[in-house]
Amino acid sequence: MQHNYFVYITTNPDKTVLYISITNDLKRRLFEHQENKGKSDTFAGEFYCYKLIYFEHFSNIEHAIAREKQIKNWSRKKKEYIINLKNPSWNFLNDEIFSL
Repeated sequence: MQHNYFVYITTNPDKTVLYISITNDLKRRLFEHQENKGKSDTFAGEFYCYKLIYFEHFSNIEHAIAREKQIKNWSRKKKEYIINLKNPSWNFLNDEIFSL
């Protein structure tokens, strides 16, 4: 049985804040971020982090959790580096995910 887990990074429309998390349903989670934008009860909502700029796919939850923790502990510069490897223009990827 194939499992899907995603470590992802969202940002605000100005690309000044980064939010790193994990989910087993990226499309649903992006929808939730979009619905919560501007709501102060969550970090992503308060800082409008609903624009997807980076994600990695895993089939093993332990590997996904380890990767999420690793990225969260990195400096902003190192986070920007991995984003730039896959998405150098920092294009918002939400439409790509929603069209799947």
